[in-house]
Parts: sequence; structure tokens; C-alpha cells
Amino acid sequence: MNHGGNVWVTENPSEWLDFSANLRPEGPAEWIPGVIRQSLDNIRYYPDPEMKRACKGIALFLGVPDECVLPVTGGAAAIDLVVQLTDGRVLTQPPTFGEYTARAAIHGRKTAVWEGACEPGDTLIVCNPNNPTGEIRTKETLLALLAETEAGGGSLAVDEAFIEYCPEYSLRRDLRPGLIILGSFSKILGTPGIRLGYLCAEPETIDKFRQKMLPWTPDAAATEIAAALPGHREQIAAECELNRKRRSLFREQLEKLGAEVYPSEGNFLLADFQRDMSAAADTLKARKILVRTCASFGLPGSCWRLAVKTEEENTRLIAALEDIINVR
Repeated sequence: MNHGGNVWVTENPSEWLDFSANLRPEGPAEWIPGVIRQSLDNIRYYPDPEMKRACKGIALFLGVPDECVLPVTGGAAAIDLVVQLTDGRVLTQPPTFGEYTARAAIHGRKTAVWEGACEPGDTLIVCNPNNPTGEIRTKETLLALLAETEAGGGSLAVDEAFIEYCPEYSLRRDLRPGLIILGSFSKILGTPGIRLGYLCAEPETIDKFRQKMLPWTPDAAATEIAAALPGHREQIAAECELNRKRRSLFREQLEKLGAEVYPSEGNFLLADFQRDMSAAADTLKARKILVRTCASFGLPGSCWRLAVKTEEENTRLIAALEDIINVR
């Protein structure tokens, strides 16, 4: 998997300033540790195979019926299930997350770039907001894509891994045949070490996914977090607003360095420094600062995808970049 967040290259992950993974910069939301402690009473039991508590919590948070939700072990598991659903091609709109085509290839599905039409059994996967660009697609744009895929006998899967940073664009309350929503709570909650994601679709499609997934998903800790989600809407909304302020300031700082920064609705920015930044990334790594280069997205070496962190951490990166750029 091509992914950021590999802070395990040394024995102490906390020594890294990690801009390569797009996560809540303060770490887990304040209410998470208490919920995990509550879950300890249940680790002696196998998880509920019906996932009732997790389903209800996620469904209430999303505002959809329980039968339209399937909890899974993170966004990666959701992607893996989506590419197993049919035997047609997996279509994408690059640049975007590479795991869609990577998992498709593992499951023997052909892949192609979307060119405005599909065939029976094809699945078009789009990320909204898109990773790595941060670009948002409106509901109208996505529903038009859905109409195009349906016309050819295909389906549309929308990866909303970052949608809690702009929830007004979510399609989760617009479910209809041929539409699948993928989601994850790792980013907004700052909990990538606890795998909690979901699939959202019409009940018939959810039943098909259930038949393909591994049993005892999710585990005790993830179940309790899912069950607690509806009680923390205000905190999650506050995270969204704080990210918007931090993102705006960070973008200004990067632009002052001469980078072209793309508009983003996520908790990350795509910056094109107009020069090869490979050596700069290596220099930062030597200083225990990680950034996400974009070769795996098919973008040139001048591009980095940078997580939006705290103002202090963002400023530390800017200061390091000023030093590196001036030295060079």
C-alpha cells in the first residue's frame, strides 16, 4: 500500500512530525480514551456478528436507516469489499488514491480511466473530497455521474473518507440503486490505530457486502466508538471549523514560499513547488519531519500533499522549508 503515516521506521513514532498522514493533529479526540476503557469489559467476548451497536451508532450519526450501514475495519476494508462486488472494470479519475486500482488488481478486476461511459458490471470509484487534490464535487456533479454509470449498467462508489471536513457535500442521505458510499472515522477522530469505517448503500447491496466480509468486525473498541458517535456531533463539527481556519493560514504560508496550492475542502493541501522537491523531502526526513510526495498519485516530483496540522506545527514545517530552500 502507498500511504503516509509510516512513523514506525524508528522505535519511537512520537518523535516524528508527520505531515504525510491526514489526521487530527492533536491525536485522538478527547472523548475517545474513556470510550476505549469502557470497551475493555467486552474484550473477553467475540464481537457481535450482527454488529447491532456499531450499525446503530453509525446510522444515527450519518442520518440513514440501520439496514443501510455496514461497519468495516477502516476505509481500506471498505475499498476491498467494493472492488469485490462485481466482475467488471474498476474505473477511476486520476490523480486519486491508488488503492482503488491496486485492490482491484489483487482481486482480478481490470482497471481503466473513466472516459464518460461504462459497461455492465463496471464500478466507477471517486474520492470526495479527492485525495490528493482536495477538490470537491457537488451533489449535482456526482448524481450526474451516477446517471451515466447506471445508463451503462455500472455503479458509482463515492469514497467519503474526508467528508466530515465538509459534510454538506455528502451523498449519504441520497442513497439510491447503483450508489455506494465508503467512509472512515480515522481522520476526523485521530484514531487510525483503531480500524473503523463503513459502507453505506441500499439494503440489498449491504447484504451482498455482508456475505463477503470477514466475521467479528468491528472489534470491541471500534464498536464502542461507533456507538458513541451520535453524542459527539458538536465536537466533530468544531473539528471541521478549526481545520478550515488552520488550512487557510497554512495555504497562505505555503504560497509565500512560492508554491501553487490547490483549493481543498479536506484536512490536507496539494502544493506544487514548481521544482523537484525529492532532496528537500529527504532533508526533512533526516530532521524527523515526514511529508507525502506524490509519485504514487502520478504527479511530478514538485508536488507534495501536506496534512493540515496545528498552527505551531505548520509554522515549524514552513521554517524548515525556508531554511532548506535558502540553502539550496
